[in-house]
Amino acid sequence: MKAVGFTKHGGREVMQVLELPEPHAGNGEVRIKVAAAPVHPADINIRSGISAKYSPETNPISDVYVVGWEIAGIIDEVGDGVRPELTLGAEVIAITEPIKDLGGQAQYVLVPAESVVPAPKGIDLTTASTLLMASLTALLAVDALALTPGSTVAVTGSAGGIGGYAIQLAKAAGLAVIADAAEKDRDLVASFGADMVLPRGDKFPAAVRELHPDGVDGVIDAGSVGDAVAAAVRDGGPISTVKGFSGDTDRGVRWLPVFVYDRMRDTAALERLRNLAEAGALTPRVSGTYPIEQVAEAQRLVEEGGMRGRPVLVF
Repeated sequence: MKAVGFTKHGGREVMQVLELPEPHAGNGEVRIKVAAAPVHPADINIRSGISAKYSPETNPISDVYVVGWEIAGIIDEVGDGVRPELTLGAEVIAITEPIKDLGGQAQYVLVPAESVVPAPKGIDLTTASTLLMASLTALLAVDALALTPGSTVAVTGSAGGIGGYAIQLAKAAGLAVIADAAEKDRDLVASFGADMVLPRGDKFPAAVRELHPDGVDGVIDAGSVGDAVAAAVRDGGPISTVKGFSGDTDRGVRWLPVFVYDRMRDTAALERLRNLAEAGALTPRVSGTYPIEQVAEAQRLVEEGGMRGRPVLVF
């Protein structure tokens, strides 16, 4: 089978289309014939060797590396002991864990049944492939705040994948949302349901304080602003972060790093996200589609940043 990956760490030039043996479903697994697989910033961290440097336990040494964190496709093999809805021919979406050669950017991918859910109806597989990874991270961030309905949350990085989903999930949880955006992204961020959109940048925390002099009830720092964003939250308030950041606890501020690894097999959470997308409450976004031979170009676009949606490899 064809797979997208590399045999040594380096720049985009190491990415190639590999020929690998087809895997076969074992107990508790399904095999998915992949239709689409998004390209993530984390793919670049794996390719460059940064992930192996800082997290060797989840990035062990391998002769071959296949990247890719989520997929959409059709089940074509079913192992024993899986849920009855995961049948041959079912259209599904899944989170994949790119350890060694097990990433999602391949023609056939084995996935633990717990990480697979039926694809949302009314959304094509290419678009649906971009749902789970960012929205699960956003769900973790919203849940970590543990705010009651009617509370107000500020969200940074609001035009990005995690930030956009965080706004929509916060609204679904009954929260008021103050979001940041560059001028060109104001309409996009407003379309996610933000109650107030303020200019992105260093002045965002102060602008939040102008609206809420005591600070908002919580912050989701999807834009990785870091310490400076603490100025927006009330004394003792929580801040969810998505890259492991934990800042100053002055004023009793609580930093809550969230890690998507913790719930990659949380089927109930994945089903909840699928259902919200099917109902139109979550909006998957595709920036463009690429044949697998153009993976380096897709990674270039991700590295340059500013995309409003995921580039997706189509198989």
